[in-house]
Amino acid sequence: MKAQLAQWLDYFESKSRARISKTIAITWVRYTAYPEPGTGRGVGWRQNRLFYPASIISLVYAIAIEEWLRRDWLPDSHELRRALYDMVVESNKDATGFIVDLLTGTTSGPSLQGVAWQSWKEQRQMINRWLQSLGWKELEYVSCCQKIWGNGPYGRECDFHRAGYVGQYNALTTAAVAVMFEAVMSDTIVSPLACSRLRGLLLRSLRPELCHWNLENQIDGFLGAGIALGSRFWGKSDWTNQVRHDAVCWQTIDGGPTTLLVVFSNGKERSVDRALLPTLSTALQSLEVS
Repeated sequence: MKAQLAQWLDYFESKSRARISKTIAITWVRYTAYPEPGTGRGVGWRQNRLFYPASIISLVYAIAIEEWLRRDWLPDSHELRRALYDMVVESNKDATGFIVDLLTGTTSGPSLQGVAWQSWKEQRQMINRWLQSLGWKELEYVSCCQKIWGNGPYGRECDFHRAGYVGQYNALTTAAVAVMFEAVMSDTIVSPLACSRLRGLLLRSLRPELCHWNLENQIDGFLGAGIALGSRFWGKSDWTNQVRHDAVCWQTIDGGPTTLLVVFSNGKERSVDRALLPTLSTALQSLEVS
């Protein structure tokens, strides 16, 4: 399976004259049953390399919200659910910032000093401490503690980002995203009801007539564009001027295997490449798992 993936990367490079193998990371899993831990066979390509995750991190934040609600650390509300929807479905940066504030009990603002600054930084590590408490090896080095910015952070957010310490940047691997995605798909994190709500946010339509009206549809130029129409499809994607990422799971309409695929790509050339991800998902559908 890994040899097949390597051959495909070599083939694509030969056709595109682009050296993609050093700028891409992949986790690819196929399941013999609906995604259940232990039923999948998969392979990774540089899957433990840390990347800036852009709004893919909203998957982690959304799961964390459900865990905080389960522990009664937050009250449920219409406003919280509205922000969750906008964060996951619309990749809304303001909604993501609001969710981070709820999860950590912090707010943006001017620089802080002394005890107040130390306390603020400690609070911002709440999500990371929860991730480490899960004890999953795929989450060992990840970091989820920052908001997502349009033009960059200011004040205490900028101070926190500039510090450059391990755990103070957002950083994920494709393996980490895959294990969190699998947990949501298989009802093995927080609760089955919470996972059902999360799957509802991740569910996407592949129908072209529903995609073309929305330039931010998370299908065109991403993995979903290479998936067979009629498949049940869940996903979260994002791109910036430096990255193009996607995390998806799909079930074919003909009863074929369920597939989980996470792809991170880095660099300006990759960020504007709208052909790579659809070509990859199309190719992997035809490869046998062995």
